[in-house]
Amino acid sequence: MKKFISMTFISLGLAGVLFGIAFGESYPNGAEGIKCATLPPPGFYYKMYNAYITADEVMDPDGDEVPIDFDAKMFINAHRFLWISEDIKLFGANYGADVFIPIWYKDIEVGAYDDSKWNLGDIIIEPFVLAWHGSRYDASTAIAFFLPTGDDDEPADPGENMYTTMFTLGGTYYFDEAKTWSASILGRYEIHHSDYADTDIEPGDDFHFEWGVGKTLAQVWDVGVVGYCQWQVTEDSGSGSSSDKDRGYAIGPEVSVFIPPMKFFVSLRSEFEFSTEGGGVTPLPLGRPEGNRTWLILTKIF
Repeated sequence: MKKFISMTFISLGLAGVLFGIAFGESYPNGAEGIKCATLPPPGFYYKMYNAYITADEVMDPDGDEVPIDFDAKMFINAHRFLWISEDIKLFGANYGADVFIPIWYKDIEVGAYDDSKWNLGDIIIEPFVLAWHGSRYDASTAIAFFLPTGDDDEPADPGENMYTTMFTLGGTYYFDEAKTWSASILGRYEIHHSDYADTDIEPGDDFHFEWGVGKTLAQVWDVGVVGYCQWQVTEDSGSGSSSDKDRGYAIGPEVSVFIPPMKFFVSLRSEFEFSTEGGGVTPLPLGRPEGNRTWLILTKIF
């Protein structure tokens, strides 16, 4: 039966449907790291996110590997412009706003299908951001909107051709007064508002969170363990949609350093996925890729 499903998948050319939201979320998990819920103090910041994502397995709704010839490599180069106000406050928090402009490279092989492309992805606008800072904690919340600016004509295109609203809430706790030990969690809830990629399927809502536990060394180094968890919490709707819901988890190391003379941060992390279950967004219950995500993030303070 699995062989029949995989052959049907290839013959129908559904690679694009599988990989539009291939990893179960519109906002790529693993982007923020050790102090994922901590926003910086007032100022203007530029962040460049570089993610290399690989997968050569597809997991079905039972968590078993689907027997298809599959290999995917993706590179995300996203540019984030973040502003935190010093004067505008709400509920005791500093107000801020930001925008993400992602550029994607996708290289997908599924059976006889093989394609690769560079292209602009879906732009994210976050007009409402609040950041709190206490003596032993940080907290943040935000509302973001995904705009369907990326092409979605070919399977290797990065666009999802749908609008998404994302709500974010998280906090970081420091175990000592010097703030050298921290634990952080950042949750996100995504609501998809339109049919996905010119199909009759409207994806269900997703809940996912990143977490990190870290130690600061010599006031400039952060080392620790990070990860993420993701669940589809409502079923897809529309003709041909699946009742299966996907999920995935990941864990890995991170190291980051701050270079004071340059007002510059560099962070490197690599997260390995496990216990992945497929479902959602595919007309057939084919599953969800399982692999690795490695992030290099550069942050400049102005």
